[in-house]
Amino acid sequence: MSGHSKWSSIKHKKGATDAKRGKVFTRLIKEITVAARMGGGGDPASNPRLRTAIQAAKNENMPKDNIERAIKKGTGELEGVNYEESIYEGYGPGGAAVFIESLTDNKNRAVADIRYIFSKNGGNLGENGCVAWMFDKKGYINIEKKSVNEEKIMEIAIDAGAEDIREEENNIEIITSLEDFESVKEAIDDASIPYLDAEITMLPQTAAYLEGKEAEQMIRLMEALEDCDDVQKVYTNADIPDELVNSQ
Repeated sequence: MSGHSKWSSIKHKKGATDAKRGKVFTRLIKEITVAARMGGGGDPASNPRLRTAIQAAKNENMPKDNIERAIKKGTGELEGVNYEESIYEGYGPGGAAVFIESLTDNKNRAVADIRYIFSKNGGNLGENGCVAWMFDKKGYINIEKKSVNEEKIMEIAIDAGAEDIREEENNIEIITSLEDFESVKEAIDDASIPYLDAEITMLPQTAAYLEGKEAEQMIRLMEALEDCDDVQKVYTNADIPDELVNSQ
């Protein structure tokens, strides 16, 4: 597998289950709440982080009422949980880098649970900064090839300021700087081009190729981290063969 996030690709291939849909909504509500509190208020027009979070929620068909309640909890109009942002870093099987973004109301619980997940699945939680240098924070937009004219999308993205465009087997990945993410996304929206993902992400600079037992352990580790209530997003530089992903 190649592209911005190997784990993102794994999740798309494995498919989202209905049982995990509730977790998706929970994460989106947390992000909307924190974005409204920290990103510049409850107006998405002046709050890019909130605007991106709302769009992600709409992409998952979250009801409008849920979105509005989450915003009001963030702005203090409704009582809500006070979530704190934290970063955790570590190594998975084969030395693959793992970078975790957490939103939690209990940091002690979060770090204990994350450390346990690492130790149980062939990895170890590291010190802050141990793998962050292996990733770049970028804007990322993922578009299915079958839904667009490839030349058109490349022209639009480049004109809007995209840094890089990568062609995968079935997708087109657009990479932007943090500063240009909104303008590139807006240009794609204005052209009514649908996308699978549009987010700020952590791009691995290099890949760690895993196979066999290490690859299987890595998939289990990432799935366990995804299932942790205090984990918001997980990134890795693990590169796992497609045939192994599809067999899990």
